Amino acid sequence: MQEKLSFTSDGLKLSGVLHVPEGRRPGERLPCFIVLHGFVGTKDESHAELQARMLEEFGYCAFRIDLRGCGESEGARGQVRCFDQVADTKNAFSFIADREEVDPARIGVIGHSFGAAVAVYTAGIDERFACVISSCGWGDGERKFRGQHPTPEAWAKFTGILEQGRKHKAATGESMWVSRFDVVPIPESLRNNLSPKALMEVPVETAISMYNFRAEDVVANIAPRPLLLFHTAGDVITPTEQSIRLYEKAGQPAELMIVNGTSHFPLSEKDAPRTRVLIRSWLDRFFPTPLRGRG
Repeated sequence: MQEKLSFTSDGLKLSGVLHVPEGRRPGERLPCFIVLHGFVGTKDESHAELQARMLEEFGYCAFRIDLRGCGESEGARGQVRCFDQVADTKNAFSFIADREEVDPARIGVIGHSFGAAVAVYTAGIDERFACVISSCGWGDGERKFRGQHPTPEAWAKFTGILEQGRKHKAATGESMWVSRFDVVPIPESLRNNLSPKALMEVPVETAISMYNFRAEDVVANIAPRPLLLFHTAGDVITPTEQSIRLYEKAGQPAELMIVNGTSHFPLSEKDAPRTRVLIRSWLDRFFPTPLRGRG
């Protein structure tokens, strides 16, 4: 079952969809995940929707949301600020915890790529979150960008864009907009994994916000709550070392899964079966649902 919902975050109306498993009994309150989309993405037709559908099939409620400025949510288009997204995630928790389908003591957060960084940071500063799953995420914005723009020429071009954007804002009071691929390069062969509703241009301030965002600083605070850091070994979009460093800084119980043979989008059609098995096995151990195994 899916239900379209809305909630308020800092005075903005944000859009979400709640997934509830068919096997839920009347009055039963189930563990739930708030599902966060990637960089200027959307909850719909995206990796976030694939994650939510997977969790629903596993026996969890899942609340996928459009963060402010994205998808169907209010907010200035593309004006993404990492700490605003943290606030949106916390407000989504407060909203969904009151739903009769959801166990308020067992609400986790899952995100992919940019959403994974926001998920880790949010749980690191808000102890209400009972579980965290990071998929191909990152912990240090500056180091992530250096990995995404690895040559001296590419790094000079990227930092030049940031500086030009700062000067443009100071001189005009307006944002300078650039292609999303100048901020986060994605090979053309993988761009079909992006939601058709995702934004293709962003203001430079969005990139600056990401540059200064460090989930690594708070990841240790998640313990003793369970944390899964799932990453692909050959990720050509978000460097795999980002999850390795997060794991090195995390407390226990944390688990690092690095999987060969998949892209940055581990729930894409060819990679989904293996990914689903690995995530379900981890959930069964660290964050089980009462629907598991129920006939």
